[in-house]
Formats: sequence, structure tokens, C-alpha cells
Amino acid sequence: RRWLKEGKKVKVRIRFRGRERDYPELAMEDLKEIADELQDVSVIEQRPSFEGRTLLMVLAPDTGKK
Repeated sequence: RRWLKEGKKVKVRIRFRGRERDYPELAMEDLKEIADELQDVSVIEQRPSFEGRTLLMVLAPDTGKK
């Protein structure tokens, strides 16, 4: 939250190990929860996407809200 308020972007990564790869919906729920908690200071710049065994989402500061 502090970094977003300072105008910096935040990259959120979840790395899957072992059998965790069989349940990507659990990680998607976690990312959605994070985005919901930070919606007052951020917007989703890059929707959650897989890069190998990592799920990645980028949040950017919401310049319209202070």
C-alpha cells in the first residue's frame, strides 16, 4: 500500500511448487483478494497470467484517487 501511495508499481508473484500447480484457482482467489484490498489506491495494470510456474499480476497507482 505504501509503495502504491508513493506512485510506484507493485508486481505480485505466486510461485507454484509440486502439487500446487494442480490448483491454480486457489492462487487466483488470493490475487483477487489482494487486488480487492488495494482497490482504493491501485488499478490492475496487468491481469493475472502464468509465466512458467509463476502467476503474476501488476498493480499500478490509481492517479485519479488520492
